[in-house]
Amino acid sequence: MKEVTRSVILDLLPLYTAGEVSDDTRKLVENYLKTHPELEQAARSSEQMLQLDEMPAPVGKEEAMEAFSKAKHHLWMRALTLAIVLAAIFGMAFLGVFYLFLAK
Repeated sequence: MKEVTRSVILDLLPLYTAGEVSDDTRKLVENYLKTHPELEQAARSSEQMLQLDEMPAPVGKEEAMEAFSKAKHHLWMRALTLAIVLAAIFGMAFLGVFYLFLAK
């Protein structure tokens, strides 16, 4: 079997660190990394960076209050719009009934 080159491992490292390789490829990369510590360190750094990307950013009090304020405003505007629509519907219904009585 032909020896795996450094270029092949470098091509596979992003997929390996993301966990997107088959078992055979994972074993191949791990065996290569055992004999090349500098690449193993690079792979560990890449894994740590991926873990940092997946961590949610902490939300401070200011951001939480701003989000709460925006949600509160959105709900208030929604309730106001609903009230206006209902008032228009009931107003038209009242005018329709009033018109029916005037037509008699």
